[in-house]
Amino acid sequence: MSAVQAASDEVLITRIASGDRLAMQVLYGRHHVRVFRFALRLVRNEQIAEDLISEVFLDVWRQAGKFEGRSAVSTWLLAITRFKALSALRKRRDEALDDETAASIEDTSDDPEVSIQKKDKGETLKKCLTALSPEHREIVDLVYYHEKSVEEVAEIVGIPENTVKTRLFYARKKLAELLKAAGVERGWP
Repeated sequence: MSAVQAASDEVLITRIASGDRLAMQVLYGRHHVRVFRFALRLVRNEQIAEDLISEVFLDVWRQAGKFEGRSAVSTWLLAITRFKALSALRKRRDEALDDETAASIEDTSDDPEVSIQKKDKGETLKKCLTALSPEHREIVDLVYYHEKSVEEVAEIVGIPENTVKTRLFYARKKLAELLKAAGVERGWP
């Protein structure tokens, strides 16, 4: 393992700021899957999520010298991703809806009886997560799938920590109700 590959994310950012392409490749290798998955959960379109990865890491290349180290590099990356994803969603909303996009919109009309018939808890959980409001889904995603602390989530989303805690409380409560209605008594292992 080379010194660049063993370097911390913060060291990589410093090296990227000075134009080190290898450091950029290492940072990309470490984080592109996480950035893609987070973007995909937000935009729900693989092509847009792929495009966002490019935009995020291009921003990292351009803005590395401005990274102040007040948060973890992964938190900074997810904050950039969130900003880019929300911008992409706003842009998509402003564009006319074509037939292909209309056909790809998820039908969320399943009632609890249909959900009970589905035996796979993972699929049921995914469905219940999509029924949450975007604000609640985003908080659950960051806390449980990206293992971010309340403080880090507050920084990524740009809201106070107490608001994160409140949203997380109500998201869990709503998720528990949805899971119970779907025939799953316990939502988390």
